[in-house]
Amino acid sequence: MGRRKHDRAEAIKEAKKAKYFAVLKNCPTSPRRMRLMADLIRGLGVKRALDVLKFSPKEASHRMEKLLLSAMSNWQNKNEGVRIEDANLFVKEVYVDSARILKRLRPAPQGRAHRIRKRSNHVTIVLESNQISE
Repeated sequence: MGRRKHDRAEAIKEAKKAKYFAVLKNCPTSPRRMRLMADLIRGLGVKRALDVLKFSPKEASHRMEKLLLSAMSNWQNKNEGVRIEDANLFVKEVYVDSARILKRLRPAPQGRAHRIRKRSNHVTIVLESNQISE
């Protein structure tokens, strides 16, 4: 059992080396609002996705833009000597998962209290390259 688990862990580690991604943890925005931004850029080229995020008035777009720039930087670190323009990078996957929820109480009439849920999320962006081989 131990050897099989070790081999599987090594295979996952090797697969991650070929994947270009960035992760944002515990972002203090509700997952629903962040998913609106994720749906806008999914499947777009990197330059187009940056333009969409830059000119979006939503607050979540600024965090998503920084995360996309981080994913591009991770791609550059793994592919030294290759220009981003030549690689035809595009956003392959974007997914938003719910994170911790801070629970607060707000006083209500007649001695009652209403619960307020302050939601947060985890965002993952995966890039892929359509590199044209010559």
